Amino acid sequence: MSRPAVFLDRSGTLIQEPDYPLHAESVELTPGTGEALHALRQAGFLLVVVTNQSGLARGLFSEEEYREVATRVDRLLAGAGARPDRTEYCPHDPRITGPCTCRKPGTGMHLRAAAALDIDFARSWCVGDQVRDVLPARTLEMAGAFLVRTGHGVEEAPALPPGVRAVDDLRAAAREIVALTLRNPMG
Repeated sequence: MSRPAVFLDRSGTLIQEPDYPLHAESVELTPGTGEALHALRQAGFLLVVVTNQSGLARGLFSEEEYREVATRVDRLLAGAGARPDRTEYCPHDPRITGPCTCRKPGTGMHLRAAAALDIDFARSWCVGDQVRDVLPARTLEMAGAFLVRTGHGVEEAPALPPGVRAVDDLRAAAREIVALTLRNPMG
């Protein structure tokens, strides 16, 4: 049976917005991330990280450095009881590699995760700190999306499309998602 998921941006949403190059030892979760993801998991959501990583195409960091950071993020989240069910990343930069379907606001990462985990988009959500992070919710007809005012969220909030709300942080987004799901459990 298909399950709902929350698609989460990484930098600026789950972890503090990095300076490049990002090193694994410098990764820190945004405040309340563990608590927020634990609440989502308890409410029955799969947790899927979807992250644009154009720094790979631009040569700012290597595939090995990306994996070290991803492993650190997974460990920090596991320590908070909220290890992601899947992480998808886009290594492309359209200026260098040409267009792709995975780079957000594209939906390729979401579709790959949905195929692997049998995700029901109609009961799923997107959360991120940039408009491009939340647009896949509209394209894939998800239940909704939230922009968090961490990372780039404060600057991005004025450009939100109709139906997307801005909230202070991931904890606030998780509270809203859980509350809305309890009010309307079928999506």
